[in-house]
Amino acid sequence: MSSDSKKYDLEDRLIDFSVKAIQVASSLPRTKVGYHVSGQLIRCATSPAANYGEAQSAESRTDFIHKMKVCLKELRETNVWLKMILRANLIRPPSKLDWLIDENIQLISIFARSITTAKGRNPKIS
Repeated sequence: MSSDSKKYDLEDRLIDFSVKAIQVASSLPRTKVGYHVSGQLIRCATSPAANYGEAQSAESRTDFIHKMKVCLKELRETNVWLKMILRANLIRPPSKLDWLIDENIQLISIFARSITTAKGRNPKIS
């Protein structure tokens, strides 16, 4: 697999993740809580795809790392909202979230490792 294929594979995964999160958000209850959680989930779960696109055009290593950290931050926020959805029993059956939760955990791991790799041996890069 070429590096271009790998790059677009991650981009495609992020887009698929965003679409699935939108579908989950759309199935939340039409209540004050449901609307609030839905909006928050849509914002944080769709952000990584767009920010990853920006990272691909970063102007420097520091800029790249910053944009990747934004992706990671949004993925971690998504994780919190998914846990809230589960604990508040807003989705039935809860297994509807299995793929999204698993993919979220995998993407967090990928971004955390990518940031560490991009920093390389220079810990001064934040």
